[in-house]
Amino acid sequence: MSGRVAIAGFLPEELGAAVPLDQPFRARQIFGQVARGARSFDGMTDLPESLRAALAETACVVSGQALQTLTDRDGTVKLQVAFPDGARIEAVLLADSSGGEGAARKTACVSCQAGCALGCAFCRTGLLGFTRNLSAAEIVEQFLLLESRAGTLDSVVFMGMGEPLLNLGAVRKAAAVLSHPLGRGLSVRRMTLSTAGIVAGIYELADAGPAVRLAVSLTTADPALREELMPVARDNPLPDLQEAVRYYARKTGRRCTLEAALLSGRNTSRFQMRLLAAFARDTGAHVNLIPWNPLPGLPFAEPTDAECREALRELARAGVNATLRTKRGRGIGGACGQLGGSRTA
Repeated sequence: MSGRVAIAGFLPEELGAAVPLDQPFRARQIFGQVARGARSFDGMTDLPESLRAALAETACVVSGQALQTLTDRDGTVKLQVAFPDGARIEAVLLADSSGGEGAARKTACVSCQAGCALGCAFCRTGLLGFTRNLSAAEIVEQFLLLESRAGTLDSVVFMGMGEPLLNLGAVRKAAAVLSHPLGRGLSVRRMTLSTAGIVAGIYELADAGPAVRLAVSLTTADPALREELMPVARDNPLPDLQEAVRYYARKTGRRCTLEAALLSGRNTSRFQMRLLAAFARDTGAHVNLIPWNPLPGLPFAEPTDAECREALRELARAGVNATLRTKRGRGIGGACGQLGGSRTA
């Protein structure tokens, strides 16, 4: 596919300038076909055969190739995707039936960068280093590839490998493609962006949109410990981050989520929970506690069930709305913080 234009990241009004079309309305046809599952021009039978052949010479629907598909016993699916330049990323499908009866809610967790430059001490992706930003097409392709395997998806989270706010232009474009009414039509209200806490990016997202749900990987509200675990905190200190979260909630009218990866003996104490509760109350945010997912070679331990329950109780005593995330995808290295573990040479 080298040299050919990948069209998954183009809006209808952009396709005419990117690929040869015989009539302007063809752009809308092609855009709709991609959203409905077409992965090549051969399957777009509403296009003339000559046009399909011409398109195939200069463009492709998706540039990424799924090298590996892993399925966990809990229904989680992880794809390892390779792009023509050799960059590899992982995308995850999470199926959640905890809401009650009926079909499980299916969420695509997509990567925004190949690797990550932030180096969070407890995250597998951070150990890989940074390769490059992904294009809007490469982000959209992950959603399409997961949907082709699992059927219609309900939501998308920009929180796989990499920091979305350090590639906000591509993320914004991907959201526009996925939400376009002539295509997939996924509501922006069903999109979440998870950040390690890039303060300037939060303000930019609040001011220029899209008004997605914002989740902040906080882990701890102890300044010294956060800088130790998350080097990004050195340039994005907690008071600045706190104000940015408040601003986002005011500007968008949407409550933010604070995510805390629980590390046994490090950030699970009553003192740590009280700091977290104070930060959450000030911002009006919901807290999502995430038991750390084990990673070989890292100097951390998984919290016990008792630690998790006590942390949740402490937040409740402090009047903070909090939940404890269900463990999913661990068996295939698809849980939070584990992406990048199945990379091959």
